[in-house]
Amino acid sequence: MLQELKDAGLDSLPGGGAEILTEENRKAVSRLKIDWLQWIDCMKAAKKVGMHGTATMVIGFGESNEERALHLQRVRDAQDETNCFLAFISWTFQPDNTRMKGEKITPNGYLKNVAISRLFLDNVPNFQSSWVTMGPETGKRSLHFGCNDFGSTMIEENVVSAAGTTHKVNNNRALDIIREAGKKPAVRDTKYNTLHVFEEHERASRDFEMQN
Repeated sequence: MLQELKDAGLDSLPGGGAEILTEENRKAVSRLKIDWLQWIDCMKAAKKVGMHGTATMVIGFGESNEERALHLQRVRDAQDETNCFLAFISWTFQPDNTRMKGEKITPNGYLKNVAISRLFLDNVPNFQSSWVTMGPETGKRSLHFGCNDFGSTMIEENVVSAAGTTHKVNNNRALDIIREAGKKPAVRDTKYNTLHVFEEHERASRDFEMQN
């Protein structure tokens, strides 16, 4: 199936659905999804047919620190084996308006997880900020905790918004946030090739809104 998708023009695969890559956690929060090994195998298979993917992690489901560490180890091992991940993205479970038990992770808790993940996953080249769940100010701080990617234009998002989490950032506000963090903004493509570097005070030519 992946080969047919690649032949039809698909060149990357999103890494959603990883949650926490331990069987105990997945049985508790996503028992109808594939198991952790199948998720890893899917990402490895994507690389074998010439696609890249991303690795994701959702914290706040009640997982232990040991489970978080095992998740990172499994991502790192898969990356060592196949170099299948272009980026790592972690975010926090949003418990509002759901029937699932979980913890609302604080901004500091999120940033701590980002920093630990960045140190451990030294074989994954890019880390994406999760301002979508944490808000733009925490997103800005994450650029000093290991993230080098503020994300891309978001056309639609229905998961965390259904839980009552809504943050909006347009293109020019994203440029301001990145500059306020002391970084230089640039436009990338899906494969992380730099397409344009914004000079000081340069604005986006089109101001699409990024939101969830």
